[in-house]
Amino acid sequence: MFVGHYAAALAAKSAEPRGPLWTYVLGCQLIDVAWGGLIAAGVERVTVDPSLPGSALVLEHMPYTHSLPASIAWSVGAALLARLVLRLPWRVAVVIALTVFSHWLADLLVHRPDLELWFGGEKVGLGLWNYPVPEQAVEIGLLGLAAAAWTWRRAKLGQGLWPALIFVGLLLALQLYAMLQPANPDPVGLGTTAIAVYLLFTALAWIVDRPGSKPRPA
Repeated sequence: MFVGHYAAALAAKSAEPRGPLWTYVLGCQLIDVAWGGLIAAGVERVTVDPSLPGSALVLEHMPYTHSLPASIAWSVGAALLARLVLRLPWRVAVVIALTVFSHWLADLLVHRPDLELWFGGEKVGLGLWNYPVPEQAVEIGLLGLAAAAWTWRRAKLGQGLWPALIFVGLLLALQLYAMLQPANPDPVGLGTTAIAVYLLFTALAWIVDRPGSKPRPA
């Protein structure tokens, strides 16, 4: 899943607009940012099987990012950083944590069984990746619903719609590009590319959100 994760970020921004958009955008992919780093470092493992339907990724070993305990830990850590470092209100910090954890829930829907319920334990995944057309429809549908809620919220706050539409359009364009390109079989290249893309969209989210007002203190 790619753009489907960003649906959680846009929904979070709509529900709690005091949080900077970039924190939600980074939060929804924080687990994959860490995964990219650990893949590039050889700590977690992935291979590519082009014969697979949908995603060609075979996610062999990723307990430190995509196991259920690790996902909870990343979520709690993000909340603490948001509150203690960024000085955001506790409600915003909790919404950021939920956005981070949404990544695991979304992956549960699409991944083949590769998500550990505990370290070294049973692996789960509902495998929607095996049905590429419905999987893409779910991803784009979720993004569309969240984008509609976000643009509605921006309109209520008197903020422009074009930055939001451009941001969502770029997400969809990258999704289509990724669908047409074969997966990079080099783990280092795959990991570093993933990090670069996620940080790029974090920067774009910061740009889109700049005209907004600053969060009010708790």
